[in-house]
Amino acid sequence: MDRDEENETAAIHADYSEETSAEIAAPGVYNRSANRDEENETVAAGRGVGYAALALSILSLFVLPVLFGATGIVLGFIARRRGSESLGGWAIAIGAISIIVGMFILPFF
Repeated sequence: MDRDEENETAAIHADYSEETSAEIAAPGVYNRSANRDEENETVAAGRGVGYAALALSILSLFVLPVLFGATGIVLGFIARRRGSESLGGWAIAIGAISIIVGMFILPFF
C-alpha cells in the first residue's frame, strides 16, 4: 500500500506544475480600436452587397424577373443584416414587385 500512496502523492504534485502556468502567463489585452475597425468593415461590406442587390432587383424589372428578383431579395436581406438598412429594404421591395408583376400581370399581355 505504500507504493499506491507514493503514486497518488506523485500524481498530485504533478498537477501543480500545470496549474502554476496559468498564474505566470500574461493577461490578454483588449484593443477597442480593433473592434471599431471590424464594425466599419461590416458596414462597408453591407453597402456593397446592398448596391449589388439593388442592381439585381432593378435588372429584374426588365430581364428574368423571378430569377433576378429572388436573388435581389436574398441579397437585400443580407445587406440589411450587415447594416445597410435602406439599400437592403429598397432591393427587397423592388425585387418583390418585379416577381409579382412578372408572375401575375405580364402573362396577360
